[in-house]
Amino acid sequence: MLSKKCQYALHALIHIVENENSDRLTIQEIADKKNIPKKFLEGILVDLKNAGIVGSKKGKFGGYYMMKRPENVSVLEIIRLIDGAVAMLPCVSLNFYESCGRCDDEATCRVNKLFSAVRDETLKILSGNTLADLQKVSGQPRKQNKKPLLKKASL
Repeated sequence: MLSKKCQYALHALIHIVENENSDRLTIQEIADKKNIPKKFLEGILVDLKNAGIVGSKKGKFGGYYMMKRPENVSVLEIIRLIDGAVAMLPCVSLNFYESCGRCDDEATCRVNKLFSAVRDETLKILSGNTLADLQKVSGQPRKQNKKPLLKKASL
């Protein structure tokens, strides 16, 4: 399950993408529009800025803006940045592996095999969808992006 922090990050990013022609998007404006606690949003935007996804301008006319093109930021990138592991079990995680200690051999463990397949399909879907795709789903299609709406993994 996605954390609230990750959900807020995705909603804030979609709002920034939808308003990319705006002179500035302040933390307060994003917080108000997306119903995100301002203090919580501040930390999220710092994480996104440190990752090079958004940038900020200081001062009276400051605010946040996209540093990366929305079509170059996958949903998977945001989830891993904010929440870390994507896998449902630590023994199938690619980046945060830990043995579950419940089986003698992970290579023959049926639970491991099933959740490895779930992980693989999840990674395909999340890596194949970008902020631009999410922005299109929200009702404001980007003209330069001709990708289909949310891509599904072949099952």
